[in-house]
Amino acid sequence: AAERLRALLNAGVPGESVLILTPQRTLQEPYRQWLQSEERQAGGDPTLATIGGLARRMVQTFWSLAAEPAGFAHPHQDPGFLTLETAQYFMAHLVRPLLDEGYFESLTINRNRLYSQILDNLNKAAIIGFPHTEIGARLDAAYTGEPAGRRIYADGQECANRFREYCLQNNLLDFSLQLEVFSNLLWQQDIVRNHLFQTYRHLIYDNVEEDGARAHDLLREWLPHFESALLLYDTGGGYRQFLGADPQTGWALADLCGERVHFSDSFVQTEPILCLQNQLLPAIQTHQPGAPLEESQAALTRRAFSILQARFYPELIETLAAETARLLQEGLPASQMVILAPYLSDALRFSLMRRLEERGVPVRSHRPSRSLREEPASAALLTLAMLAHPQWDFAPSRFDVAQSLLQAIQDMDLVRAQLLTEITYSPRDQRLSSFNEINREAQERITYRLGERYEALRAWLLAYRAEPEPLPLDHFLRRLFGEVLSQPGYGFHTNFDSVRVAASLIESVRKFRIALEPARLSFEALGKEYISMLSEGVLAAQYLQAWQPQNAEAVLVAPAHTFLLMNRPAEVQFWLDAGSSGWHERLTQPVTHPYVLSRGWQPGRLWTDADEAETNRENLAQLAAGLLQRCSGQVYLCLPELGEAGYEQRGDLVRAFQQVLQNTAEGR
Repeated sequence: AAERLRALLNAGVPGESVLILTPQRTLQEPYRQWLQSEERQAGGDPTLATIGGLARRMVQTFWSLAAEPAGFAHPHQDPGFLTLETAQYFMAHLVRPLLDEGYFESLTINRNRLYSQILDNLNKAAIIGFPHTEIGARLDAAYTGEPAGRRIYADGQECANRFREYCLQNNLLDFSLQLEVFSNLLWQQDIVRNHLFQTYRHLIYDNVEEDGARAHDLLREWLPHFESALLLYDTGGGYRQFLGADPQTGWALADLCGERVHFSDSFVQTEPILCLQNQLLPAIQTHQPGAPLEESQAALTRRAFSILQARFYPELIETLAAETARLLQEGLPASQMVILAPYLSDALRFSLMRRLEERGVPVRSHRPSRSLREEPASAALLTLAMLAHPQWDFAPSRFDVAQSLLQAIQDMDLVRAQLLTEITYSPRDQRLSSFNEINREAQERITYRLGERYEALRAWLLAYRAEPEPLPLDHFLRRLFGEVLSQPGYGFHTNFDSVRVAASLIESVRKFRIALEPARLSFEALGKEYISMLSEGVLAAQYLQAWQPQNAEAVLVAPAHTFLLMNRPAEVQFWLDAGSSGWHERLTQPVTHPYVLSRGWQPGRLWTDADEAETNRENLAQLAAGLLQRCSGQVYLCLPELGEAGYEQRGDLVRAFQQVLQNTAEGR
């Protein structure tokens, strides 16, 4: 596809007439890199877009055509576009009073997860193409559990209805409303269609299988109007089905293509890994041992994987870290190793990264669902923001201040950070004492070098407090980062992971401020509102910086599905906690259901235990195949006798590997 883009531009096709469509922005990186390369000729730039991004552009451009028919209360005022974070903020504003009235009383779930699942229902209704008022009825019709569960769907429907009404009354558009306005109203207008048909003459549509049914519907009507179109479909993909991806409707677009080319050879997968895949997938899908292998195939399969075992979980992590360090010393690049788990808890992430760092292994982690408040770098920035704005009445604890100093000052350790905080910080009035005022013995323990850096940071915060008008929070964070934290001697100077988090936080605050502009809140009130929002742990929106590591030469620690969505290979993969049921069991989502809310599901059909078991089996086979297709060397199966929670685990993945071992043993 990148070569196709190069050929188009070299043939004189105007860049602005080329549309590159992907299901999510992170999949645009190969095209973005080529467009920024030296071989790129001068000229216009192609449009890199998702269907959601395209919908937003059209709504913004043709707002006057859509505002009144869509039912917005103020059609002559500009619209406001919501990110995932700002949508959760407004959802919380509406749902919080309902929780006090008894809504969702039978449900035990973090509030941020509740808000995100209600929004997810709205998004799926828009992606699939049915009215949002039918969400509760569809979920209820497939439900086979306790009667109390039906009330959850009714409450979720009420919250979704109220949120949509609030958006219409205040000219706000979340993803679902943007897509509905574009698909139901604007796409039906000749002026909008002609604008798109005339603007874009050539299409490259990548990862078709990861997009939703509504996007495929739109492309089915649009494709005949392009001069040329290249569609890329991964037959083993569809990893985003839990977000509304529909591989079936995507594959149906092949009927409109004049030529089909099937690529079956892998640039990544080696023969041993292919032999392992051919053995493992049938074992997952049938739960039955296959026929004994020939000796040559058995030998190849055994070369494809190794097993790391330990009785207790900490021992397993230590063994994994030692093996990673050994491979690094033998010359394997750190970027060619990934450590994957079904879920990446904060405790597991911390333990892994600490063990690897102690052995000198460069490491980075990526967990897209991780809230910004859970990132140490963003927590440090927000704590310093609270210290700079005592009028917010958010007094950080001594623990939070110590953690912020640990992140903010280079070479600071936890013991000295806690000691310095205990001596200099008063939570009652948020007073920061001078390093020069403490006794000599404490100064020597902390060291004068660290004390000097603390004193410079303290002076900067006090000088800001004295300014007559506070800055918008995102401007404050930019200034704090640029004038202090990015300078030599401070924690963000060489820590590129922290820099990435800081960039995501600043972008999040900026979008939050823009979304709340119609409310005409003061900068002080906006800052307080943002801190309150993060305190509920809202899920972070997708930021490209998180998918573009500054330090690519590092071992990646990530959830398995996240690695698949990165579309990158690795020579060595560590499959952590292989006995866990998390590899095959669907994450519990009591307010939504990704398979019932899909176009392929027959409304009114019950979702049974047999459906659940079959889906889990198919998902595990798809996950294993995707990982193996991205492996060029070896898989390490990491098996503790007792899992992270201390229980013995015998999940479907490890049982499938046992069948593979049995077959290879019989093939000797």
